[in-house]
Amino acid sequence: MNLPPLKLGKKTAEIPIIQGGMGVGISWEKLAGAVAKEGAVGVVSAVGTGYRHPNLVKRDKFGRPIGSVYTHSKEALTKIIQDAKRISQGRGLIGVNILCAITDYGRVARDAVEAGTDLIISGAGLPMRLPEYVEGADVALIPIVSSARAMNLICRTWEKRYKRLPDAVVLEGPKSGGHQGFKYEECFMEEYQLENLFPSVLEEAKRWGGIPVIVAGGVWSYKDILFYIKQGAAGVQMATRFIATHECDAPLIYKEVVLNAEEEDIILLKSPVGYPLRVIRTPFVERLMAGYNGWNGCVSHCITPCNKGEEAKKVGFCIADRLGAAWLGNYEEGIFISGANGHLLKKQGIISVKELLEMLTGKRPDPTVESLTVSA
Repeated sequence: MNLPPLKLGKKTAEIPIIQGGMGVGISWEKLAGAVAKEGAVGVVSAVGTGYRHPNLVKRDKFGRPIGSVYTHSKEALTKIIQDAKRISQGRGLIGVNILCAITDYGRVARDAVEAGTDLIISGAGLPMRLPEYVEGADVALIPIVSSARAMNLICRTWEKRYKRLPDAVVLEGPKSGGHQGFKYEECFMEEYQLENLFPSVLEEAKRWGGIPVIVAGGVWSYKDILFYIKQGAAGVQMATRFIATHECDAPLIYKEVVLNAEEEDIILLKSPVGYPLRVIRTPFVERLMAGYNGWNGCVSHCITPCNKGEEAKKVGFCIADRLGAAWLGNYEEGIFISGANGHLLKKQGIISVKELLEMLTGKRPDPTVESLTVSA
């Protein structure tokens, strides 16, 4: 079966696959540009862009960007988006993922629009004011939701305040990498799994005139994609599988950490953001779980829920510091993120984005799915 195109606002991607945004430094211009070049949707992470172009920002003696204006750098984000568009050669779409929780959220949304993004995907909180920040811009707005209730709240708020609705929503289940939109215990409960959340969100989308629903968080294979498309999804968002590609912006050590992970190595941690964080068990995570507090003070002021380091101090780490360390290739001190199915990547190894998208569209055999059931 040929997959249908994905319409997002006024723009269309040939392949209904969105490469999920991964920060710090996992999805920047190389990955997003390569995905778009194949006709899908490449997504740049707006988190910690100062790490990508340190020459454009003010840093401390350890190389960490100082303050939100440099951590989430406008100049760096602009260069990343424009470079991704150049790599894409005019194909596909280039989007930006902006966490609602970041400091300067509104400013970063405006920065993304000015840089020429085709769409903004936004989660880790409800993006209630997003339309306000991009007023008048030709950009698709796509909130990430975890329930029909959250979708209804966003739609009601946007319609009342801004006379517009989302161009699509991403329904993200609790098996994604990074931050989860659920309580810790909910991540393991049957009723909160993606396949069980999807029907009610799709029904809610129909009530608002047929808003496209994109599913994420556990979608792994062509078989999974077909399952959700046939059930009424407009497309899928996938992130972890794209880590094991040559074009992924992550350093080689990051890719090796993911490829070497066993199922039991992929766990949930408490995060300064206030949501469970899915990571791979590494030396720093082991020390953290044994009671070590690795917080070194707040330099980046990267997310508002952290309250300038107060929450980071409680959980034992600064998210910007540890994701930044992983981007810089520091295995001992970094935090490395993976979705729940990341352990399957060792069956695939590192391949090109083109090869991966051929697997995900049914044009090439997929070595990772021999025993994988839908959304498992």
